[in-house]
Amino acid sequence: MDNITRRDSGLPYISDEAVIKEQAEARRIVQELNTADSSDFKLLSGIIKKLIPESKEGIFINPPFHCDYGFHIKTGKNLFINYNCVILDVAQVTIGDNVQIAPNVAIYTAGHPVHPVSRNSGYEYGIPVVIGNNVWIGGNVVICPGVTIGDNAVIGAGSVVTKDIPADSVAAGNPCRIIRSITEEDKIYYYKKNKFDEESWGIIEKKDGGNSNEHVL
Repeated sequence: MDNITRRDSGLPYISDEAVIKEQAEARRIVQELNTADSSDFKLLSGIIKKLIPESKEGIFINPPFHCDYGFHIKTGKNLFINYNCVILDVAQVTIGDNVQIAPNVAIYTAGHPVHPVSRNSGYEYGIPVVIGNNVWIGGNVVICPGVTIGDNAVIGAGSVVTKDIPADSVAAGNPCRIIRSITEEDKIYYYKKNKFDEESWGIIEKKDGGNSNEHVL
């Protein structure tokens, strides 16, 4: 079995000439993205689509950005990735709709054996990462191999996510742990206990189809 097949089957593999050739192609596109005119949003969108062909409409990345392959990243609609994101997509990284990723986030699927004899053999591996819909990942978060983050979750800045985070949770820390659940009451606040003003709340209500419980203001 060749090493590309091994890698994509979730087996230990070695970065041989064929694997490195795929990485080199991704690096060319990444360099194109990171050196493009950052004010030319149409140009950036075209490069992003070339780098991440499994992306849906509404994806935008603020360069600089780095990844291993690009074609192992699958995104939903309306994904925003802020500056200096690193995605080591040895295995598939699946990202849902309406996801916001803050600056300096690192998403790792790649890993190496713990024992030095095994690690020095050159074998490495990739374990998939899944990020659900409507997730907000704070700045400087590290997401480790094999993690699934559920729909609507918020990951606090500086967290190291080593285990799955359930849907509708606020989680933070190193290692990342659940702080509390997200409830309907949270809808009326934009920051801690600061409520939306009437103008902004009216816009939210309209977008939500009138289901935002106006009386809570």
